[in-house]
Amino acid sequence: MELRLATPEQLETVYDADLKVSFPAAELKPLRIIQRMLKDGYYRPWCLFDGTEIVGECFLWLGEPGWALLDYLCISPRCRNGGLGALMLEKMLEAEPGVVILGESEMPEYAPDPAMAQRRLGFYARNHARLAGYDTEMFGVPYKTLYWADAPISDQRLIEAHRAIYLKRFSPEKFARYVRIPREPNAKPLPQVAWNE
Repeated sequence: MELRLATPEQLETVYDADLKVSFPAAELKPLRIIQRMLKDGYYRPWCLFDGTEIVGECFLWLGEPGWALLDYLCISPRCRNGGLGALMLEKMLEAEPGVVILGESEMPEYAPDPAMAQRRLGFYARNHARLAGYDTEMFGVPYKTLYWADAPISDQRLIEAHRAIYLKRFSPEKFARYVRIPREPNAKPLPQVAWNE
């Protein structure tokens, strides 16, 4: 197994074959936005290859130097439950030395499938994710905040970097309308809308 960056053609293929069937509309950016972010230098579409076949994806949304957001982690439906998610995370962390990687995982209490959301949080915990002390919300979907780093980082520093990643792509008005970093603990979720930019 080898982790490599996808070509534009491979990116389009895995978006249609894996991401569209694995993520709800409120969590999935349109392909044209991902392509534009890649062209602008703000995106790294890592893919796990088994020979010539792509069996999984872990896409990074880049922020200021040394920071990134794990935008999507997906194992091809035909290859799930075989340990490839853990392997791909391990290889991605090796490929990004010195980078603090933020993650967002759906809060079980608001998820359509709470048990799946809880399993996802367990998966990240088993794979060395640290749990931040704040939650977030994007387009009406509340998330727990995770991060991978060599040492603990203050919530204030995490929040600053997290906000900066979104503000590189969103206007302040759009950010204020659709993004909560941090999300107030008892806040009612905003209406869910499809990802837009």
